Amino acid sequence: MKTNTVICTLFILLPFISYASIKKTKSSDVLQPVSFNEVILEDNFWLPRLQIQKEVLVPFALEKVRPAMDNLRKTGNYLNGVKDELPFPHRFVASDLYKVMEGAAYLLTLEKDSALEHTMDSIIDLIGNAQEEDGYLYEAHTTGVSASHEHWGGAGMGDKPYSWVVHSHELYNMGHMYEGAVAYYLATGKDKWLKIAEKNARHINHVFFEGDPKYNNGNPVNQAPGHQEIELALVKLYRTTGDSLYLKMAKKFIDIRGVTYQPEGEGVMAPSYAQQHLPVREQTKAVGHAVRATYLYAGMADVLAQTGDKSLQPALDSIWNNIVDTRMHITGGLGAIHGIEGFGPEYVLPNKDAYNETCAAVGNVMFNYRMFLAKKDARYVDVAEVALYNNVLAGVNLDGNKFFYVNPLEADARNAFNQGLKGRSPWFGTACCPSNIARLIPQIPGMMYAHTDNDIYCTFYAGTSTVVPLSDGKVTIKQTTNYPFDESVRFEIKPEQSKQRFAMHFRIPTWVGKQFVPGKLYHYLNDKPAEWKVLLNGKEVSVKQHKGFVTIERAWKNGDLVELQLPMLVRYNKAISQVEADIDRVCITRGPLVYCAESVDNVAMPASYVVNSSEDISITKGAGALKYIDFITVPAHSVQDKDVHSLTLLPYYAWDNRGDDAMIVWLSENDSLANASIPKISEYISDIKATHTFDRDDVYAMLTNGYPANSFDTSIPRWTSWPQKGEEQIVEFILKRPIALQSFSVYWYDDGGGVQVPKSWSLEYKQNGEWKTFPIYVTDEYRMLKDQYNMVHPGKDITTEGLRLRIVPLPHAAAGILSVQIEEVK
Repeated sequence: MKTNTVICTLFILLPFISYASIKKTKSSDVLQPVSFNEVILEDNFWLPRLQIQKEVLVPFALEKVRPAMDNLRKTGNYLNGVKDELPFPHRFVASDLYKVMEGAAYLLTLEKDSALEHTMDSIIDLIGNAQEEDGYLYEAHTTGVSASHEHWGGAGMGDKPYSWVVHSHELYNMGHMYEGAVAYYLATGKDKWLKIAEKNARHINHVFFEGDPKYNNGNPVNQAPGHQEIELALVKLYRTTGDSLYLKMAKKFIDIRGVTYQPEGEGVMAPSYAQQHLPVREQTKAVGHAVRATYLYAGMADVLAQTGDKSLQPALDSIWNNIVDTRMHITGGLGAIHGIEGFGPEYVLPNKDAYNETCAAVGNVMFNYRMFLAKKDARYVDVAEVALYNNVLAGVNLDGNKFFYVNPLEADARNAFNQGLKGRSPWFGTACCPSNIARLIPQIPGMMYAHTDNDIYCTFYAGTSTVVPLSDGKVTIKQTTNYPFDESVRFEIKPEQSKQRFAMHFRIPTWVGKQFVPGKLYHYLNDKPAEWKVLLNGKEVSVKQHKGFVTIERAWKNGDLVELQLPMLVRYNKAISQVEADIDRVCITRGPLVYCAESVDNVAMPASYVVNSSEDISITKGAGALKYIDFITVPAHSVQDKDVHSLTLLPYYAWDNRGDDAMIVWLSENDSLANASIPKISEYISDIKATHTFDRDDVYAMLTNGYPANSFDTSIPRWTSWPQKGEEQIVEFILKRPIALQSFSVYWYDDGGGVQVPKSWSLEYKQNGEWKTFPIYVTDEYRMLKDQYNMVHPGKDITTEGLRLRIVPLPHAAAGILSVQIEEVK
């Protein structure tokens, strides 16, 4: 088997890089965010979310990541000679724990919580005990359990430390640990975890860039990780500690990507999958896995901002433009394509089949906010805002305890959630998305304000108060607004020094102009800009925009008031013609929010409605959990019900909070398109065969057009293998034609008695008349979950003539299926 032990170790291959010293840009020129622990939330939008996270999400998530804690405990016992079970082998389960801990650390700034601190300190003790003396931390390799894991390719982690960096997630895990350690230090002042992180960072620097006899035969590993994260985490570590070593390391990892190592293969081993196809300065387009990509771009922007390395700027500018001009959904979602969870061809932005992983939207926020810090340009905040308020917030319900991994822009009642789940899920086998939400939302206060020595930038708008340290004295700011539903944003400014002179920069969002979000993809049908205003102490002032900000520079006095009036018109959006999925469709937005239609608010199926872009619009408040949310009603008719004359919409982030119903973002402009949008029964399957079918059941029931209410839904027909308990069953699906398979989903029947979810299952596909093992995607699993679809994707492109489902029932039970879904690559 091929390994990656042949690695470049000489820096002479990188003539354009100088590592002797990094000249940090003068502090007066570097834009620094006001830290999360220095901003107090006082609003009705973000503060309740943080309170819910503290009361609901953090305890729930900490319980869900307990297996990762157990692995750390077992590893610590192994190192200390204490008899115990060995940890189970896993590449990235520790990262989910670190992300949840990072989110918990941010929330400690809301109010002191000794119980939560005690829990955190106990976990930090586990982390420290699991760390080897030289700083290495990776449970599977420390204990040797990786030997029982697939070593190379796919989900492999290598048979020893740093032997399969392309997929082991060793550095990815540590990056998330660094971020958690920094957050906990800033929130509490406790540095034990920070010291653990620094010890590991110095170890990685020694092994990767100097050489250690214990690793890689003493040669520097000199390879960038397959999953980016450590790069931006190292910059955060540098900014917290002031140790330039970490900034140099971040720069080195970025500089060697695509230079010292390039994978060979397809799918997850394709050079572009982890952006290793070219040196970063030669990359011009967003390709590969979307989460990895945005984490890389965020790290590059960090290094640009902190070092002034302008050689990174052309690549970042080109990639950013490629994203907003060709590859971003109007919700800010990235990575439209299933399979690699990543970027597809330019302008391929499907709606019902969109992937848009929640983590990719998190990455989009991080990338764009860092681009703002590097370039002081508001358009980056505008993109981050759209991704945050729409795609990120859609990833978690209003109660804070259920999540989306995938975020489509259309869902119907039968296959409503093409990630294979009935609505949101409490957790996932690959739990990166819930844990990412747990850590991102509490960071939002730290993105509200940024400053140089004599400039204050107001970026995100929310009811907040903070103190900004400028060179001539501190400035207290109190912001009052009900944004994103309020058109007014007010600032009270109190300088420490009398008549202190400095500049205040206020963002005028792209959405008040001729389009909703920067880029060439989307524009308003009526592109007349809204008439925004800036008032100083109650009087309108004339200001000019520069890079999306308006600036008031003056000698400020205590109590000066600035008010922004940002008219929130209801706007109809069109996509450019290259986006085929949105031809003859419109999307409705208001302020920074994308709106969607959901079944619960409307008589007919959402996809059946036709809108005519009328300005006869009404806005009302929701009720219950949605009481602070503005609903929009527009004129429309349904091709299903001729008596319908209006359509009600709610913000996309709030859908699927009142039941698992159909939803649509891009609405039809004509009857024929609406008729074609109404879901129909599977068009792919011509016949089904099973080894055994109970004589009162029907094998064709798997083609049911209704979404099962649950796994014990007896109101619809089903297939079972009763009374054949414990006997392997094969269900073969004969296709009408060969298809490029996107996904396969199965909804199990379980009556709690003689028919139960199986012990295991697997899939085979038919190609050129031969049955082959299904190449399951690297993060998918053959799950046996009740009350939802269990979906798998191919890990590489396959075209199949048929599918065969192998089912191993429990010894005391038969198997049963309510529904199967097969999706083709569009």
